[in-house]
Amino acid sequence: MLSKQPVDPLLLVTDLEVAREFYGTKLGLEVLFEDGEQFITFGCGGDSRIVVTKSSTGTKDEATQVSWRVDDIAAEVAELRARGVEILEFPDLNTVDGIADVGFALAAWFEDPSKNSLGLLQLRG
Repeated sequence: MLSKQPVDPLLLVTDLEVAREFYGTKLGLEVLFEDGEQFITFGCGGDSRIVVTKSSTGTKDEATQVSWRVDDIAAEVAELRARGVEILEFPDLNTVDGIADVGFALAAWFEDPSKNSLGLLQLRG
């Protein structure tokens, strides 16, 4: 059944080389495989992966596309900033230094170069 299977989110990007730099260098994800012209698959925790695929029709979606569960969100935000990633501020969510208390978790957001919304969650409990 699907409830026991891993999921690989697929994100649309307009430039694979820019995506390689962002996900590989800035986020520190390992390239697992690629075809050079259409997609790159990056490894994440456990056996989870993110696949970026080339799109000619655009990419931006206002909703968060991928969110990493982290143990220490402040440390992850600091690490991303040190790597040149801009952490977004949302006054309506009362972010403090890029981190919002959303009740069940602390959360932070950033975008990839194709404007895909990405997030971090430090779950409570």
